[in-house]
Amino acid sequence: MGKYILSFAAEADLEKLLEYGIENFGVTVAITYYDGLVCRFKSLAASPFQYPAAENIREGYRLCVYKSHSVYFRCVNKDVEIVRILNGQDIEYAL
Repeated sequence: MGKYILSFAAEADLEKLLEYGIENFGVTVAITYYDGLVCRFKSLAASPFQYPAAENIREGYRLCVYKSHSVYFRCVNKDVEIVRILNGQDIEYAL
């Protein structure tokens, strides 16, 4: 496909995730987790249809789980838009 882009909400999710990781697990662990998540984003962009549809959440959405986080995304033209990066939040409210 193309590249990945982050929605404003996903950018905020990623920032909070990194801050939480640093505070609770230390810089090294937080950065490693963050880097792994970014690698997953690249995988999403390269082959988004390998991940299941999440039509029960919202039309056109797909879901990718990375460790303890659920990454909701959709295909937009040739790119992948990462909509939210959630960890146990109320999905209906968050999306």
